[in-house]
Amino acid sequence: MKAIEAIQFTMELSENVVMSLIDDMKDAPLTFPTPNGGSHPLWVLGHLTFGEGLVRAALFGEPNPVEHWRPLFDGGIEPVDDPGLYPSFDEVRAKFTELRAANMKLLQSLTDQDLDKPAADPPKGLEPYFATYGKTFLTVAQHVMSHRGNVADARRAAGRKPVMM
Repeated sequence: MKAIEAIQFTMELSENVVMSLIDDMKDAPLTFPTPNGGSHPLWVLGHLTFGEGLVRAALFGEPNPVEHWRPLFDGGIEPVDDPGLYPSFDEVRAKFTELRAANMKLLQSLTDQDLDKPAADPPKGLEPYFATYGKTFLTVAQHVMSHRGNVADARRAAGRKPVMM
């Protein structure tokens, strides 16, 4: 298996596993995973979408297409249960799909040698994770999977049964 194929597999796996849980919570997107709050499914979806927008920003220095969502979905932002504060679930989900498809197309255009190219503008404070093309794609793929627990716990808080994968 080539490195590009491994990254592509990781990105597809993380998307399929996590987005199926998020999609299942479309009717309850503001369900907190714990009685003390936490990252609800809509916030996770927006946060992951914001992360997808970081790919071209990091690699090429282009603006994040969802930069205007930074105050809602950037790391460290505390999710709230006010539906009027957030864009709709459908809008955020569609933007995730759009950005992920563009990132997958970009990945498929690269060679294994391209993965070692330095990123033009890694996010401040996250430079080691976005230092190269390869690290950028792997970080984004793993970032999606790292939020699976938030959504799995929100599903349980909503009374839904756990799923395997």
